[in-house]
Amino acid sequence: MKNWPRKFGLACAAISLAAGHAQTATPALALVSAADAAKWEEWAKPSGWKILAAPAEAAPANAGADARLLALAQVVRGAVARHEADPAHVYLAGRGDDAATVFYGISRLPDLWAAGVAIGGSPEPAIQSGRLFTANFGLAPVLWIGGNNGDEAFAERLHAAGMSVEWQPPAGLATAAVFEWLARHERPEFPTEIDCETNSPEFAGCYWLRPVTFDAGERNDVLPSTRLAAGSGAHLDLGGFGYKTDDPGPGLLVSFLPQKYSGPLKLGDRLMELDGKPIENPAQYVATMGRMSETRHAAVMLERGKDRIRIETTVIVPRHEAVVTARVQGRYDSDQKQVLVISRTVTKMNVTLPAHWLPATLLWNGLTLENATQPGCIQLTIDHELLHATPCP
Repeated sequence: MKNWPRKFGLACAAISLAAGHAQTATPALALVSAADAAKWEEWAKPSGWKILAAPAEAAPANAGADARLLALAQVVRGAVARHEADPAHVYLAGRGDDAATVFYGISRLPDLWAAGVAIGGSPEPAIQSGRLFTANFGLAPVLWIGGNNGDEAFAERLHAAGMSVEWQPPAGLATAAVFEWLARHERPEFPTEIDCETNSPEFAGCYWLRPVTFDAGERNDVLPSTRLAAGSGAHLDLGGFGYKTDDPGPGLLVSFLPQKYSGPLKLGDRLMELDGKPIENPAQYVATMGRMSETRHAAVMLERGKDRIRIETTVIVPRHEAVVTARVQGRYDSDQKQVLVISRTVTKMNVTLPAHWLPATLLWNGLTLENATQPGCIQLTIDHELLHATPCP
């Protein structure tokens, strides 16, 4: 989309938002974790915003991030259908260790949110997932309130990579200012320019475009991947221990151990050195491990109460498989009455057209569908350089 003039349809979009998204329901905060609802309800009370969260039985803490996001999405869509939440003003929120899931959630379901707010924590775990695509933040930016050393520089690197993220320090930032920042962002129903990338048909929503069938053979070098490269994925062979990413240090405090853990660590241990070099805090540890490039022997010094214990271990660097993703871009040109779609790795796609864009000519990767006149969803298929259109099932 960088090669497309930004002027197309911006004025029309503003008019559409003013006329078509008159607020008839309440803005809502969708929480990454229902366990944090009481604190967010306290903060939201002056504004009257609704708090949405998936029930614990639908999104247990041990469920994967994707399962929890799908459960939350179902709650959000239900509230919108009942006119309890304004679809133009639903915001994803999380703090502490849940902050990373705000970044992850917008990348996975970009067309559900108007914006996101992450308090504390770090986006690093989301980046390590290999599913953070900067294109998906174009219409759903994130306010990251981070207080760790290096957070501001980290946010600047994300912004330089193409992610729409704004960093603010926690000191002096009133809760009301957070809600004011969020309220400035609206989710448009039919934005005139869209850009999304995904690695899964289950998470392929992009406003009025939805890829249905992926084919790795359908290459399009015009659309490079916007996936943020994860680090090496290196980890210490000490078992599945956990730590809080926003812990100030020094060292790395072991705050979680799985059931039936049989490794050398205990809750409350603090990893202080790796190969004789100090571990300053979790952020520095993550950065150090991200630079590891090969599996090798390592030594860790930890504090356990008043004792210092040296542990011989191994740095394990997993082998990464190549990731195939799909990327779609769409633009409505009001001057030419054209809907232009460009995609990579997609052979079937659902396109939903609003009445105020029609009649229009639809072009997908250079193939043309003349005289689209009926609003609603069209399923397009590319087959042997031919474009086929049928009503969506």
